[in-house]
Amino acid sequence: MELKTVPIEKPADINFILGQSHFIKTVEDLHEAIVQTVPQMKFGIAFCESSGPALVRWTGNDEALLDLAKKNALALSCGHCFIIFMSSGFPINILNTIKAVPEVCGIYCATANPVEVVVAETESGRGILGVIDGMKSKGIEAEPDIAARKELLRKFGYKL
Repeated sequence: MELKTVPIEKPADINFILGQSHFIKTVEDLHEAIVQTVPQMKFGIAFCESSGPALVRWTGNDEALLDLAKKNALALSCGHCFIIFMSSGFPINILNTIKAVPEVCGIYCATANPVEVVVAETESGRGILGVIDGMKSKGIEAEPDIAARKELLRKFGYKL
């Protein structure tokens, strides 16, 4: 077995969701789930088929986000993983909907942070072991940090 990391290549301000599913139907069901939950969201989805032709399947409504999804899915080439790049919304707006799609087995991350995906490769294929999402913690928040966190959440409209 060979271990490697695959960096997710994207602009710094673009959010994405990386997950695992179990069926080719995933790509269409994820598309429908997003447009039914946040109709104005722009997105690109790519799904790594793990049998038969083993293609990267894709859908979405934004060419640049589709290009990101296809490029990163092919770089991962891990069976049954999917990646969704988005704008005009955030992962928090669709995450529960995505998790409720019957084919979705789990979510590795939902972030705009720099991410490296830890991949194992054997003779039979590739699989995701986990992700490195963002940077190492630098310390414990203090009172000014708590105030800044609360202010940010209210600025975004997530808290009253």
